Amino acid sequence: MPPTTRRAFLQSLSDDEARALYHDWRFWARPEQLAPAGEWWAWLILAGRGFGKTRALCEWAQEQAVTRPRSRGAMVAATAADVRDVLVEGESGVLAIAPPWARPRYEPSKRRLVWRNGSQATLFSADEPRQLRGPQFHWAVADELAAWRYDDAWDMLQLGVRLGKDPRIVVATTPRPTGVIRRLLADTRVVVTRGNTYANRANLAPRFLERIREQYEGTRLGRQEIEGEVLEDTPGALWTLAQLDGLRVKTAPELTRVVVGVDPSATAAGDETGIIVAGLGADGHGYVLADVSLQASPHGWGSAAVKAYHAHQADRLVAEVNNGGEMVELTIRTVDPAVSYRAVHASRGKRTRAEPVAALYEQGKVHHVGALPKLEDEMCTWSAIEADPSPDRMDALVWALTELMLASPRGVDYGPDLWQ
Repeated sequence: MPPTTRRAFLQSLSDDEARALYHDWRFWARPEQLAPAGEWWAWLILAGRGFGKTRALCEWAQEQAVTRPRSRGAMVAATAADVRDVLVEGESGVLAIAPPWARPRYEPSKRRLVWRNGSQATLFSADEPRQLRGPQFHWAVADELAAWRYDDAWDMLQLGVRLGKDPRIVVATTPRPTGVIRRLLADTRVVVTRGNTYANRANLAPRFLERIREQYEGTRLGRQEIEGEVLEDTPGALWTLAQLDGLRVKTAPELTRVVVGVDPSATAAGDETGIIVAGLGADGHGYVLADVSLQASPHGWGSAAVKAYHAHQADRLVAEVNNGGEMVELTIRTVDPAVSYRAVHASRGKRTRAEPVAALYEQGKVHHVGALPKLEDEMCTWSAIEADPSPDRMDALVWALTELMLASPRGVDYGPDLWQ
């Protein structure tokens, strides 16, 4: 409506009518946030961060509880804290979105919500699948299914949703190519709603949208977390995004060494210069701290590498010299002659050099501190075929972690021809 017509309409409402309109989810929701018509046993909302998945999930749960008196529901999230903080007490949780006249009573000691019409929802953590063995339900909601640690939790939930004539489950999750997600996508009785972060831009902070667009748009991580795509693993790649996610940490422990790895570009118009900062923890594990790679002139990337060296209090900068030779060291020394520098010469192929580092990840010995989307894109998509672009960031990562964890005499001998 035009603004004047809208104001006139709202002013014509009584207080009761205004309250009813304010709490009418079907009036405010975007069409893709409403349950689809037809016969289905599961509705899968597969969308990016900030899409409004949790709101849609909790509104559907509230509608089921209110319109199906004395029904039994289950509300499941990855952890007990997620159930409480997101589905119950969160900004889009049931207690926040339910109208005053139909708000359930929260009984945390009994892990349940109770409505005035006799409906109940029991709260479950997917970390404890055994809790779901035995109870039965008319309806259920599952939040961030792709992040659940145990497939058993999903299996037990499905088996428990069996009461009444029309038992249904709604799943809301940021997509990952897990086995459970793949099976749901292949099931013809599952209705799938897809969407991206930008669909809900009216309710998201402009600075948040600007930041994620700058950092993640066009990256593999962005396609998953923003666009809501289910990304399959690249055949032949040494890493997978699921693997990196499982090893990710928020902060690094005390570090005994820090190294800056550099894979230089000889010209400003060429490939990017990979610049990766990694540290060795007191626990013996590697921690990838930063990716400051860029496309720049030799002086530009030399300055960026030295800046990272000082910012992270590194004790060594290692740089590949195959393409630049002595120019690489001269570039670094011109910026700061005092940098502890080591030249490395690649006498083996990129994949051969990367495989021992990939093995460290497989052993759970390397962790990324926060998200490093462009580096992780290269790691998860490069497969050494001719058409693959040069993995400059990945090369810099390999040099840094090799210096920290594989080079003699501190670890396994990588081979006599690695270092020059």
